[in-house]
Amino acid sequence: MSSSSTNDSIKEQIQEFVDAPKNFFKDGMQFVNRCTKPDQREFLRICQAVGMGFAALGALGFIVKLIHIPINNILVGAA
Repeated sequence: MSSSSTNDSIKEQIQEFVDAPKNFFKDGMQFVNRCTKPDQREFLRICQAVGMGFAALGALGFIVKLIHIPINNILVGAA
């Protein structure tokens, strides 16, 4: 009795192992088929958002650098 149930559980594990890539591929194909290219208006809005992000991070980096330079000169100059 126990060997039969063990064989069944092994077969189920093997079946799950084989089904995982199939399900992943199927879900991936559904996702790709559902995706659409953005129209010009949506593309421009995405570009604006990315540009604003670049500008914000650039400004933040510039401010951090401006604060870091005098502090570094004070610490290094004092030695």
